[in-house]
Amino acid sequence: MKKMFCLGMIVLSLALSAPLQIAVAAEPEVATVQSVNINTATLAELEALPGIGAVSAQRIIDYRNERGPFSAVDQLVEVKGIGEKSLEKIRPLVSTN
Repeated sequence: MKKMFCLGMIVLSLALSAPLQIAVAAEPEVATVQSVNINTATLAELEALPGIGAVSAQRIIDYRNERGPFSAVDQLVEVKGIGEKSLEKIRPLVSTN
């Protein structure tokens, strides 16, 4: 009887731990985010940033073409349509070099 009880407990513990092992194995890998250089980025690269659509991306390109390269990421707020909230979303994802 003890052997059956022990065997049952082992089977039960294995059955309960299997879903946990599957869940751990199914976690996606975290992608490494590379910084987008706002002085050289293409329209598509800028559009890939959160909150930046085609119009804002084109305005960033127009701004740098008219005024020269950005010297600081904070200058993005000078681009029409990009405010402090938008800048805070993309700040960790952009650079000037």
